[in-house]
Amino acid sequence: MSDDVLPDVLTAGLCVVFCGTQAGAVSARRGAYYAGPGNKFWKTLFETRLIPEQLGPADFPNLPRYGIGFTDVAKGTSGPDTALMRHHFDIIGFLAKIREHAPAIVAFNGKRAAQAALGGERGRRLAYGLQPSLLVGSRVFILPSTSGAASGYWSIEPWHELAALVKETSF
Repeated sequence: MSDDVLPDVLTAGLCVVFCGTQAGAVSARRGAYYAGPGNKFWKTLFETRLIPEQLGPADFPNLPRYGIGFTDVAKGTSGPDTALMRHHFDIIGFLAKIREHAPAIVAFNGKRAAQAALGGERGRRLAYGLQPSLLVGSRVFILPSTSGAASGYWSIEPWHELAALVKETSF
């Protein structure tokens, strides 16, 4: 039995795995990824043509048909990212999942998840977009968070860049 708030959606051969920090409170209650009313995730997937039809949070288990999977770096907690503590992150487990399933691209939905997973020096500024280094064999892309709480940092442009990369990536 798993203590994960939301189940991973991971299979071999995925083009892109979206990785967040942890499930938001609404997502945890609804049992679905990116379910908060202010979250732009599902709208953005469609607007950038990462998926061919408008879907919503309840559809998350079906995304592998489009080459898309999901996970978080803190699987056992939920709520705002501001409540996360270092011990909530399971980076070893996260890296093992990515190594096992070997997606072409790991796309971090927000810099907080990327900082946790990629490590590095505290205070180092991460840039949005494709990163120069691989993560256990997968390309790395950092996106502005779709969370309503991060709307001050929102830009759809890096999402369009990811969609272009996905189109050119054969998997």
